[in-house]
Amino acid sequence: MGRLRLQSPGINPIDEESSTDADADQSPTPPPLTSYSSSSGHALACTINSEISAVLAVMRRNIRWSGRYASAAADDYLDHSLIQSLKSLRRHIFSWDPSRWRSIDPALYLRPFLDVVRSDETGAPITGVALSSVHKILSLEVFDAGTAHVVDAMHSVVDAVTSCRFEVTDPASEEAVLMKILQVLLACMKNRASRVLSNQHVCTIVNTCFRVVHQAGSKGELLQRISRHTMHELVRCIFLRLPEVSRSTGKLSSLVEMAGVDKDQAFGMNQTENNVNGSYGPMKIPVDGTAVASNGMRIMLEPYGVLCMVEIFHFLCSLLNFVEQIGVSPRTNPMSLDEDVPLFALGMINSAIELGGSSISKHPKLLALIQDELFRNLMQLGLSTSPLILSTVCSIVLNLYDHLRTELKLQMEAFFSCVILRLAQGKYGASYHQQEVAMEALVDFCRQKMFMAEVYANLDCDITCSNVFEDLANLLSRSAFPVNCPLSTMHILALEGLIAVIQRMGDRISNAPPRSRQPLLELDEYTPFWTVKCENYSDPEQWLKFVRCKKYIKRRLMIGADHFNRDPKKGLEFLQGNHLLPEKLDPQSVACFFRYTTGLDKNLVGDFLGNHDEFCVQVLHEFAGTFDFQDMNLDTALRLFLETFRLPGESQKIQRVLEAFSERYYEQSPQILANKDAALLLSYSLIMLNTDQHNVQVKKKMTEEDFIRNNRHINGGNDLPREYLSELYHSICKNEIKTIPDPGIGLPEMSPSRWIDLMRKSKKTSPYIVCDSRPYLDHDMFAIMSGPTIAAISVVFDYAEHEDVFLTCVDGFLAVAKISAYHHLEDVLDDLVVSLCKFTTLLNTSMVEEPVTTFGDDTKARLATETLFIIANTFGDHIRTGWRNILDCILRLHKLGLLPARVAGDAADEAELPADAAAHGKAALSSLLSSHISSLGTPRRSSGLMGRFTQLLSLDADEPRTHPTEQQLAAHQRTLQTIQKCHIDSVFTESKFLHADSLLHLARALIWAAGRPQKVTSSPDDEDTAVFCLELLIAITLNNRDRIFLLWQGVYDHIASIVQSTVMRSALVEKAVFGILRICQRLLPYKENLADELLRSLQLVLKLDARVADAYCENITLEVMRLVKANAAHIKSQMGWKTILSLLSITARHPEASEFGFEALAFIMHEGSHLSPANYLFCIEAARQFAESRVGPIGRAARALDLMAESAASLVRWSQGIIKDAGEEAEMLSEGIRDMWLKLCQALRKLALDQREEVRNHAISSLQKCLTGADGICLSPSSWLQAFEIVMFMMLDELLEIAQGQSQKDYRNMEGTLKHAVKLLSKVFLQLLQELCGMSGFCKLWLGILGRMEKCMKVKVRGKRYEELQELVPALLKNILLAMKSNGILAKRSAIGGDGLWESTWLHLSNFAPHLQSQVFAGELEQDSSNVAMSDGSHSAAAEEDGTRD
Repeated sequence: MGRLRLQSPGINPIDEESSTDADADQSPTPPPLTSYSSSSGHALACTINSEISAVLAVMRRNIRWSGRYASAAADDYLDHSLIQSLKSLRRHIFSWDPSRWRSIDPALYLRPFLDVVRSDETGAPITGVALSSVHKILSLEVFDAGTAHVVDAMHSVVDAVTSCRFEVTDPASEEAVLMKILQVLLACMKNRASRVLSNQHVCTIVNTCFRVVHQAGSKGELLQRISRHTMHELVRCIFLRLPEVSRSTGKLSSLVEMAGVDKDQAFGMNQTENNVNGSYGPMKIPVDGTAVASNGMRIMLEPYGVLCMVEIFHFLCSLLNFVEQIGVSPRTNPMSLDEDVPLFALGMINSAIELGGSSISKHPKLLALIQDELFRNLMQLGLSTSPLILSTVCSIVLNLYDHLRTELKLQMEAFFSCVILRLAQGKYGASYHQQEVAMEALVDFCRQKMFMAEVYANLDCDITCSNVFEDLANLLSRSAFPVNCPLSTMHILALEGLIAVIQRMGDRISNAPPRSRQPLLELDEYTPFWTVKCENYSDPEQWLKFVRCKKYIKRRLMIGADHFNRDPKKGLEFLQGNHLLPEKLDPQSVACFFRYTTGLDKNLVGDFLGNHDEFCVQVLHEFAGTFDFQDMNLDTALRLFLETFRLPGESQKIQRVLEAFSERYYEQSPQILANKDAALLLSYSLIMLNTDQHNVQVKKKMTEEDFIRNNRHINGGNDLPREYLSELYHSICKNEIKTIPDPGIGLPEMSPSRWIDLMRKSKKTSPYIVCDSRPYLDHDMFAIMSGPTIAAISVVFDYAEHEDVFLTCVDGFLAVAKISAYHHLEDVLDDLVVSLCKFTTLLNTSMVEEPVTTFGDDTKARLATETLFIIANTFGDHIRTGWRNILDCILRLHKLGLLPARVAGDAADEAELPADAAAHGKAALSSLLSSHISSLGTPRRSSGLMGRFTQLLSLDADEPRTHPTEQQLAAHQRTLQTIQKCHIDSVFTESKFLHADSLLHLARALIWAAGRPQKVTSSPDDEDTAVFCLELLIAITLNNRDRIFLLWQGVYDHIASIVQSTVMRSALVEKAVFGILRICQRLLPYKENLADELLRSLQLVLKLDARVADAYCENITLEVMRLVKANAAHIKSQMGWKTILSLLSITARHPEASEFGFEALAFIMHEGSHLSPANYLFCIEAARQFAESRVGPIGRAARALDLMAESAASLVRWSQGIIKDAGEEAEMLSEGIRDMWLKLCQALRKLALDQREEVRNHAISSLQKCLTGADGICLSPSSWLQAFEIVMFMMLDELLEIAQGQSQKDYRNMEGTLKHAVKLLSKVFLQLLQELCGMSGFCKLWLGILGRMEKCMKVKVRGKRYEELQELVPALLKNILLAMKSNGILAKRSAIGGDGLWESTWLHLSNFAPHLQSQVFAGELEQDSSNVAMSDGSHSAAAEEDGTRD
């Protein structure tokens, strides 16, 4: 007879939960079920009746149950008690009130079936049917937690099923019954009344199911699968309730402490025989005292909660060491068992963690299991050779990270350092499958939004932890590199991990505010670095500052370690200089440097600590004081201590080191040691034992007895316990204390001693920092990984052949660009641009027959090109030197004729065009530009984006060409589509939005790409490149008129170098000259403060070689005219006007350009609209040159003279404005106006000497207007004297000289000109006579006039005098003399000049016009004669009278 006897559970609850908490753990009672209706009650009765019938029918088939039993009291036959109970139930079920099923005790209709299950007289078929009936009743949810007596009923079901007994008739029926048992137990846990089950019963259910699982190993495959599935479902049902359970208060824990129970004794699994009769031994809490025992039992019988979950979880953890705890059946494959059982346990543990979630952290005992036992086992299983186990372990760790990472900081560090990093590198003997699974797990972690950020904040920024983030990032980047091998799945997997990390960074900055540059962190003063703490880890501002400071300290410590390894003294000095060690070293600071700094040479540290110097000894004791040996075994403590440095070889140094260790150990863990000397001697003994056991040169090994004998009487004269020494001996023999660091191991192994130390540190480590969705530390993280990341993505992109890999790499490139731009990492972005430019193949200068077709067929090149220009258009603000590489690509596309026609256009041009004109103008502009460049000797194969495509389709009769294939057409079409997607023109038209630094680098890149201009003729390609770059440079200059100050100097210097180095006409110098004119035209209205600089740049035109200037003179003048007409009001400075008018003056003698030049000048001078003191003299000079010029019609010269004459009105107007003011400044302005007037007169005087009669005469007329119309100008007498001397007198002198010395053919009708000049002189003198007469120099002036009049009278041409002058001059003089007479100026003994003026006048006139005196002064002469006669008569009378007297 086979029996399944499970009367006591193999799982007992952890003894730290309280009874009151068990009460609190109960979830609220669910709402009562709706009362069954009459029909429902009848249906249930019928269902139960059918189950009774089924059980009875199976029982009757057995001969044992078909007969009747005789009664002792009578001769009648009675049914067996089991049959009687079933029949009794049948009689009663239909008599119960159908509407009150919830008030009926479930035991009434369950007990008959349970009795059959319990009976050891029933066979497997009968037991199986009874179990099916129970399962059906449970599945129908006939009762719930609110049903009367449901607790007893559920307990009876569990008790009956777990103690099920039946006769085994055949293996198949036995397996069927076992399956039914599993079904019923699972139904119990899924039933709504399962909440009333006690902790004891739940543990019993799990224990029973696991026993079935264990038994199924020797049975059929179906039972094995069902049993495991049921076990898994049970765990899920139990832990599904954990989030509902409130945190316990720990009364049971206090009871356990009172009893002195060891924690490890509360757990365990006593597995006996591996057969049907085997059972798991009970685990009872060995408590002393009736009160404690009764309380523990009461807790076990309360509704289940955390207590049973803790015990079950511990039981599942123990299964991870299943092979070590049980014997292996001969029928079982050990290899499959090694993998099978841990996988089974891991699956259930994973489900428990998934369902428990973050609620686990609310229960300390459950959390402690995960922190210690589970993670320790996961670390061991993670290094298993089974990829399946490793995969499951990694899934569990991922779930633990998701739910409990705040409680598993150091455990996570250990897992990644000792498992993931070791396996994923493919070193240390890991298989390819292990490496692949580890890499997949790492990628899964990288896909978590905050994983890398939290790893960096919690581990890399902690001086006591390793740089896990850096190690993982380096691992991913290295693993993505295909070294001397084709691209594999592993490379792609590592690439996905890298891209996942940077994409998470990109996600964090999507909604983040703009980030400003952060100042560099430096320590201003010394603060003990191991004491730096954060006040509030929940405040990002505080913990962010804290972790950055810690990371800075950690980096500096590592640099200091590098210096220390080369020279310990200099290393310490470096740390002192960085305020990480005090100026005066103290032992504690140096000890903490040794203790918390990674990368130190352990040999040097050991020599320093073992030194006999007093300071070194103090450091040694401080160093030992940093260890926590509380309640730690001596060998474990010694291992931890000696792992931090290499034990020196000298005996004295060893003694000093062990003395410090022993003192610290005895201070914290005295236990059975009598004094610190005992600890020292025993430590020495362990070192000697370690050398003896693990040194290959020692042939005869020390035995256990030898070791015990060697350590007699060392404990204060007494012996140490034999068991204690034996444990130490076996520990050393099994696990060597490594006193010499192994240089071949880069990653640590998790030894038991290290795990113990880790658990101790985990209780003291800083709180876990939970990062949110903001990019707090992404700048520092990305700065670390950016270089390797770009390199890795680039290499994979280079090796890849499939488009999906290309697209993955493109996503990575764009994410890198986004992050670099946000965090202002311009160098990183430049490196990325350089990498992308290489992949475009546009920089490949090798000759390709059809480069456009090749480009269209290259998916990688097209994707790289699109990505490059997406980055340029989106993140151009942060590109610096990368613009050079981008421009190289653009120039290559330009040479291939693939650029849109408007690439070099500027946004302002488009804005000026109307909508319809812009639509039609682009094609026209493109063709015009192409034809223009072609005419200059730089042929282009195409004129725009469609040029290459249309060339391919065109057929030239003179140059036969083959028809393009469909593949070529498709490639060309793809090329064109790619260029269109790039929006290359936006790089320049949108340059006005670029940051200043980026814009400046773009301009410099254009200048650099254009090359240095050559004086000799350059190649067509070079010139075409230079022209194109200059077009782009001008375009961005015009687009950035608001920031022209940034660009102007560079643009000007570049154009100046072109202009000054060119001696022949070329497209480049043409673009330079007209570019500078265009810039001035467009920017003058907006940049008045830069107007002088802009206009000064036009002086470059004046420096053009004569041949070049002559070639472009007409167009230049036209542009200058447009400039003047559009911006005359914006030209304020004298220098600006000088430049403009100098350019206009030059055109006066150019046949084609003079018309535009004079038009511009007339625009300025007409009615004085744009005349100003700043430009007046330049305008007069320009007008004079146009008047002198014989280019063009004579009317232009007359018009120029008119403009000069009309300009005097402006002088009058300005002078009138100055009169209102007073002071020195007004006087200076007046003086300036007088000087301008005089210069105007001088200019007209020069024009009065022109060979052309019309010009001479017109000039004299204009001069007359200026002289006679100067009344409004405040001219001083001295100004008028100057006007006579240097204008009119000089003009007459020069005219007389010309008349006498020049040919009549050259100067025709000089007589008429002299007449005009003499009339001018006479008229002006008469007009100013009143003002001039009072001057001291009037007499000289008058004599000058007489002298010029005399010359005019006497001038002879070919021996003859001018008749008209002979008549005109006396007439003019007569008028003057009459005026002088009437004004009393000319008279004998006059006040003006005295007799000298009178005498001088007539003296001069007597030479050429003596008759004038008699004509003008006839009356005065007669009076004078009479006076003389009277005078003579009086004299004679007097004489006669005298004579008479005599």
